[in-house]
Amino acid sequence: MSDSKQSQSLKGSAERDLVALGIAIAAIILFVATGGAVLPKAINSIITGAAGPDTLLVNALLLNVVLVIFGWRRYRELKLEISDRREAENLARKLSETDPLTGCLNRRSMAKVTDEVRTRANARGLAVAYCLIDLDNFKQINDMHGHPVGDAALVELAKRINQVLPTGGTLARIGGDEFAFVTEFDPHQPERVDDLVIRLFEAMALPFDLDCVTVEATISIGVTSDQDTCQFDAKMSCPDALMHRADIAMYQAKNAGKNRYFWFEPSMESELRFRNKLEVGIRAGLHAGEFEPFYEQQVDLETGELVGFEMLARWHSPQMGLVSPEIFIPVAEEIGVISELSDQLIERALLDAHEWDDTLTLSINVSPVQLRDPWFAQKLLKLLVKHNFPARRLEVEVTESCLHDNIDMVRSIITSLRNQGVQVSLDDFGTGYSSLEQLRTLPFDRLKIDRSFVRELSSPSAKSTIVDAIVSLGRGLDLPMTAEGIEDEIILDQLKKLGKLKGQGFLYGQPESAMQVRERLSKLGQLATSATKQGDAQPDSRDQQAVSPPSRQAG
Repeated sequence: MSDSKQSQSLKGSAERDLVALGIAIAAIILFVATGGAVLPKAINSIITGAAGPDTLLVNALLLNVVLVIFGWRRYRELKLEISDRREAENLARKLSETDPLTGCLNRRSMAKVTDEVRTRANARGLAVAYCLIDLDNFKQINDMHGHPVGDAALVELAKRINQVLPTGGTLARIGGDEFAFVTEFDPHQPERVDDLVIRLFEAMALPFDLDCVTVEATISIGVTSDQDTCQFDAKMSCPDALMHRADIAMYQAKNAGKNRYFWFEPSMESELRFRNKLEVGIRAGLHAGEFEPFYEQQVDLETGELVGFEMLARWHSPQMGLVSPEIFIPVAEEIGVISELSDQLIERALLDAHEWDDTLTLSINVSPVQLRDPWFAQKLLKLLVKHNFPARRLEVEVTESCLHDNIDMVRSIITSLRNQGVQVSLDDFGTGYSSLEQLRTLPFDRLKIDRSFVRELSSPSAKSTIVDAIVSLGRGLDLPMTAEGIEDEIILDQLKKLGKLKGQGFLYGQPESAMQVRERLSKLGQLATSATKQGDAQPDSRDQQAVSPPSRQAG
């Protein structure tokens, strides 16, 4: 109920209260007046036997008695009604301003409190700090232990925050697993706010013991102030602006790895706008076909012969120009469109590779997100059937980070692909955490040495112990190897000494578009002949078997 409606209600109740009280008072006055005339005559009549009081006056007296009783009872009922209504209104107001689960203020009332604290602080020459707190991995807690445990975790979080807040500090639950509080501080001593935030992290150090379940929980915090370099910032004076900028700082803490805090900086807002621009651009680019495959040459280091290409994603955005895959690939993974993006690129790459000589292979990279899909192998093999592309010419590259999400599912996917003739290689080997046991049990066909190790061979006297060890390991496991990042002749000469390897890098040229690759292969005489294309149109039984749809058990 709004304040104006509440005021009108109380005013109406007060008016009814006064009317009932007025009736009772008037009845009492009339009772006194008529009683003064009736009662003496009635008493005299009883004692002396004289004539009694006028019947009309007696009736008036009795009516006054009834009016007094009625007026007084009505007055008491109205008083009780008003009291009950006030209690109900206070309860409704409390419910509208507080969170029923934690007992904290809610988002609506937090804005009012923030404005009051800011006004009071500014009058005293102080600044206010607005802190937004988010419980990390809250969805995972709900999924693993159920919503009752999640609710208990929120209650415990609110309790621990309240224990740390300074006197007079008020905590609000903004929504979901987000909490906020605002506090005064001396703008010349912002480290006081840092100390308070650090105590919040210390309060979270102990695990939550919830309904026979122990939960390890961390928080991410964003902090902002209404003053910048000890000067009042008018743009930051309203509660909504404070919460918005604290939310941006908290988002930065999440992106930096969680379990930390950041003060808001203007550059963060620019980064967030750029991130939003990227997300919108990626979704629009998928529909407009702006993503295209580029190809990096893969060469036999011993003979110098071109043996295949690795497909790389490129995005030519009309608004942002050429965007690096290191920027748009992680964003595509986070917003859940990496599978759609990858499918588009793979389909175009399969069409492009149809024009190449049958001896040239095509390597594609697989995102960890894609390997969480139990049907990934079937979807990829279906594309091979659709485009009539021999499975033996396709190589799927899996990074080491993929092996830690769900090793059993990854093993099943790799096995399904290899059973149909697809080659599977372990990419960026040495940069992750793959164990010898995983190398022994997972059926990889090739190891790729990460470019960060290959670059160590860039001087004639250099010797990379890590590269030597990886090559020795590959030989021991009978796995062919590919070296990435060959950028000069010195690195090439060093790698040739290590034995038979396949390599790729800028020494052989920058990644090229499909048209540039076609021109290169045309000069080398490595485009598919008409006879070959006809053969592809009617593949032999071996290729048909290689790309036949797998059984459901294979995935």
